[in-house]
Amino acid sequence: MDRDTDFTAYLEARQGRLLRTAYLLTGDQHQAEDLLQTSLAKLYLAWDRVQDRGSVDAYVRRIMVNENNSLWRRAWKRREQSHDVVPETAPVHDVYDEGLGASVWEVVQTLPRRARAVVVLRYYEQLSEAETAEVLGISVGTVKSQTSRALASLRERTPAELNPTSRPTDGEEE
Repeated sequence: MDRDTDFTAYLEARQGRLLRTAYLLTGDQHQAEDLLQTSLAKLYLAWDRVQDRGSVDAYVRRIMVNENNSLWRRAWKRREQSHDVVPETAPVHDVYDEGLGASVWEVVQTLPRRARAVVVLRYYEQLSEAETAEVLGISVGTVKSQTSRALASLRERTPAELNPTSRPTDGEEE
């Protein structure tokens, strides 16, 4: 009973943040919910083995990254679906916010899966290079090189209107 109480308390405190991390890893709300549900089920099964309660977040993030990588390897996930008509997408007209929200995220989603995982863990979750390396099971040097390549790629892919160094400042004309 104490196990269930502890796990429920952890869920109540962390579920929102974990769902956000899952969304950042998958880029889709429904896939994020599935990923989080699967990850929490695995965490529950291992709950008694997690000795250091301070490292539960790192443990569940590791589960989410591994599970997300496993999902992409499954054959059914790679199947293409053809449609008679290409769906129209509405243009995104974002209102300025501190992080440039959805527009910036659209650019981040163009990164390869592993590079996106590094960016999500380093900059959205604000983990250190060592913590990111531990979660992904790679070396700190690999985190540094992948971060560098991902940021360079983001700089190239970012439209001028999203780049704070290319936007006119107050008093300048566009």
